[in-house]
Amino acid sequence: MTTTVDGPPDTGAGAPARGASSLVEAVFRAREISIAGALALLILGTYLANPRFLSGQGVRDLLLNASILVLLAVGQSAVVITRNIDLSVGSVVGLAAFACGRFVAGTDHGVLAVLLLGAAVGVVCGLVSGALVSYGGVPALVVTLGMLYIIQGVDYWWARGDQIGAAEVPDPVLRLGSGSVLGVPYLPLIALVVLAATASFLRDRASGRELYAIGSNPEAALLAGIPVRRRILAAYVFSGAVAGFAGALWLARFGTVVADNAHGWELTVVSAVVVGGVAITGGTGTVWGAALGALLLTTIGSVLVILKVDSFWQGALTGALLLLAIGVDRVVNLRMTAALRKRSARHGNGV
Repeated sequence: MTTTVDGPPDTGAGAPARGASSLVEAVFRAREISIAGALALLILGTYLANPRFLSGQGVRDLLLNASILVLLAVGQSAVVITRNIDLSVGSVVGLAAFACGRFVAGTDHGVLAVLLLGAAVGVVCGLVSGALVSYGGVPALVVTLGMLYIIQGVDYWWARGDQIGAAEVPDPVLRLGSGSVLGVPYLPLIALVVLAATASFLRDRASGRELYAIGSNPEAALLAGIPVRRRILAAYVFSGAVAGFAGALWLARFGTVVADNAHGWELTVVSAVVVGGVAITGGTGTVWGAALGALLLTTIGSVLVILKVDSFWQGALTGALLLLAIGVDRVVNLRMTAALRKRSARHGNGV
């Protein structure tokens, strides 16, 4: 005779946790939908003002321009989720692009070697920053700002005013930046693959979910047995690797590289991440939202060019969007905290 022993009945003890998780997911899903809606309205309005904006070449240029920023936003998101920041990504792109340019200039090196070199340069930079933040206990803002200036200094010293032209870059590398498959350029496809893989890792793997736990409450994550230092170090290494990889793609995209490529992109990358719903205080957000934020900022830049608006306003709008996103995050967090407290109180009273 077989006896079946049923598990204990669900007493509702897990209900608050599930409710909190559902509430958080709903809030940030709505945030991403609102960004997508704003992007659609911006594109529609610009199309009505200038139909050439959505021509085949116009869409292609928009996707190409957004690809590198999307990659940087993906890497930055992993760091920001842990309640840290990486201000050196723009400098890493410039250093990796110049290193790859010097590596291939006048040679027949293949695409794979260039991409691996770019990623390796980024890994080294990410290791230094990550080690100082995670094991050295130095504030991330101080470390990465210092790395920004160090990398720029190294790049300028190495370049000595020199530049690498497209004529020196092998054709296979240039084709990576200009080629397409079924009419879709390679670069957006590469960015999409990296984006999807990162999103899957953060959602489905325990080590990915631990990054959210660290950002939500580092002390509690440490008490729960999460290797906080190693995870933060890994996030910086990933961000550096993606930035270095993006530097190699920068070479493929533009052909010509100088010492200050991607100079000043730090604000744009952080803005894309925060506008996309990744909270600057850590613990919430998705790389899909960060990618939407990157696409929104890129579209705004293209729209201003088409409408012949002074480029100064692009920086001003980027800063305004950053402040707005941080303000929205603050309001949302306060309201969400209040809602969770009410829900917890109702559960505690047996309601």
